[in-house]
Amino acid sequence: MIKHKLLLFIALVVVFAIGRSQSSEQNKEVYKNRVLESTEIDILTSYYSQDGQNAAVTGGRGTEELTDITGTLVVSIPLSDDDVLTLDAGISAYTSASSSNINPFDKGFADPFIAASGASRDDTWYNITGNYSHSSDDRNSIWTANLSYSTEYDYNSLGFGGSYTRLFNEKNTELGFRGNVFLDKWTLIYPYELRPFAPGGRGLEDFLFIENTITGNPNYSPDFSVLTDQKRNSYSFGVGLSQILTKNIQGTFLTDLVLQQGLLSTPFQRVYFSDVADSFIDNFHLADDIERLPDSRFKVALGGRLNFFINEYLVVRSYYRYYFDDWGINSNTLSIEVPVKIARKFTLYPSYRFYNQQAADYFAPYNQHLSTSPFYTSDYDLSKYNANQFGFGINYTNIIMKQHKLKFGLKSIDVKYNYYKRNTGLSAGIITAGFKFVVD
Repeated sequence: MIKHKLLLFIALVVVFAIGRSQSSEQNKEVYKNRVLESTEIDILTSYYSQDGQNAAVTGGRGTEELTDITGTLVVSIPLSDDDVLTLDAGISAYTSASSSNINPFDKGFADPFIAASGASRDDTWYNITGNYSHSSDDRNSIWTANLSYSTEYDYNSLGFGGSYTRLFNEKNTELGFRGNVFLDKWTLIYPYELRPFAPGGRGLEDFLFIENTITGNPNYSPDFSVLTDQKRNSYSFGVGLSQILTKNIQGTFLTDLVLQQGLLSTPFQRVYFSDVADSFIDNFHLADDIERLPDSRFKVALGGRLNFFINEYLVVRSYYRYYFDDWGINSNTLSIEVPVKIARKFTLYPSYRFYNQQAADYFAPYNQHLSTSPFYTSDYDLSKYNANQFGFGINYTNIIMKQHKLKFGLKSIDVKYNYYKRNTGLSAGIITAGFKFVVD
């Protein structure tokens, strides 16, 4: 039902965009340089695939196989010379061998490296965002406001925020402030074998344990308590300062502060204790507890960009970011992209990104936590690791837009592939494509 409503909304947005663009052109009496001359429509899509051996759902050991297909429609509508409304609607459908093992016992043989066939194997994420921007007459001030909503089977999020940008020094200096708030809510879903030990459960008298044989420690009795909070709130504030340093060099400094409060752990991610006897059904280790993390997290990111315009055919874009938080993680990100114009309409842009981080204070690998610890996780996203990402893209820009189809002028096409590899064994690839049209 949600999907049908979203598709109907997208269709109405496109119809409105075409009508608005045509009406604006017909009613224009006095020319003024517009922020956005015509309605633009972006169609974006991506395919992502990953694999690894450290699934958080199964306590840091198990398949991380996942595929995701995403489609996004972005419509930017000039409401006047100074005002632009942008509507962004997206759908993401994924299949995850890892999350299927929330209940690994609905197949013939339970194993953390084999995907189960339950409902949690597949999911669809929906998102819609609206952004309104206004520019001053001299184009030296820009403010924006945004509102967003996203949902999937166990999570929904409402977000809102805004930004203000000011240009100085004949537009050679740009200072911007941005802030956002996200109000999220979980549907609490626990590992299947822990549910009988929640209040009102039947413990070892549950159907799961009657129908299956427990090996290892047959007296499986986890000290499990349900979570009391379902909400997660995030507050972010950022500042950016950009400066044209010379005719060929532009630099940008960025800082972001984020405060998160509420349920910051994932309810269905398992944890295993080294000081508790192991219990199994088939080849599946029964959970000792779920991931438990503090209910507050403060993050700080400091970064900078330095872009070099070598000549009309070559640009070098570099980026560095240092990140730390009060969970003990600190990280470094370094990336470089080198767009190379090979023809009037075609640009190639190879890229490279390096990332490393220190582990969170609460991380330990599979079966290495102590039951006496107040917080614990075996999610390798919070582990110590480094990663390399290699990318290659091609851009086609139709400067004069002669090829018109169905009243749309094709403005640009972007296609890019990225390969990502962690030293923990996780590898992933993503191919993205974007098509930008201008409404006649």
